[in-house]
Amino acid sequence: MIHTVLSIAGSDSSGGAGIQADLKTITCLGGYGMTVITALTAQNTMGVSRVETVSVPMVEGQIDEVFSDIAPDAVKLGMIPTPEIMEAVRAKLETYQAPHIVLDPVMVATSGSTLMEDRTVKTLISRLIPLAEIITPNLSEARVLSGMEIESREDMAAAARKIAEYYSGAILIKGGHLTGAADDLLFRNGEEIWMKGSYIENKNTHGTGCTLSSAIATFLAEGFSVEESVRRGKEYVASLIEAGLDLGKGRGPLWHNYGIKRV
Repeated sequence: MIHTVLSIAGSDSSGGAGIQADLKTITCLGGYGMTVITALTAQNTMGVSRVETVSVPMVEGQIDEVFSDIAPDAVKLGMIPTPEIMEAVRAKLETYQAPHIVLDPVMVATSGSTLMEDRTVKTLISRLIPLAEIITPNLSEARVLSGMEIESREDMAAAARKIAEYYSGAILIKGGHLTGAADDLLFRNGEEIWMKGSYIENKNTHGTGCTLSSAIATFLAEGFSVEESVRRGKEYVASLIEAGLDLGKGRGPLWHNYGIKRV
């Protein structure tokens, strides 16, 4: 039996992040990936030059067609560019009672490009985040969600508690850029679970957030717990960074299928 995972996110023309990274991850981890595209981006390893949103009816239509035929065992939410699309996605996910929702609050690209306006962030916090079983903000996103500066591990924990004031699910704050290691904080039901990891020297980390969140969704679809899904997802991403793929002139993509034997 193959487990099914739906990614609702934006398209990355360079193939390193977004829908493309999600499909690669889900496939390489043994799942069957499906997509709902919310936006088209013109981007590469150096940045995002243009974004065009998909119409609300088209987003709704994609969701209907997926759920009416191959219902997903888990759903990953990535770049959802407007409040209107967020409201449509929320309504559909509630209607279909979508299981195991993993939300990656895509606000800033690895290159530093801003991908979400302030009014959209407010809708994300009030309308979409409450649906998720786990959210996976990086430090920049955690600063926005908590409204506080994060300069230490203690700040990461304080930010998680602040987010937990309005969100009851699991919170994974990725702290690699802060600590000089790859230590992440999983905060759930008031408990702090620190997940240590060694820092890997590699500038090519385009799409790591997308890859981790879709990996977590894939493991949740298989029946693993939230904590175990995060640990397995973290190990997968670390192996891809360590593989050392070097493509593009900026921050290159991960080697998603590294280690998979060619036929």
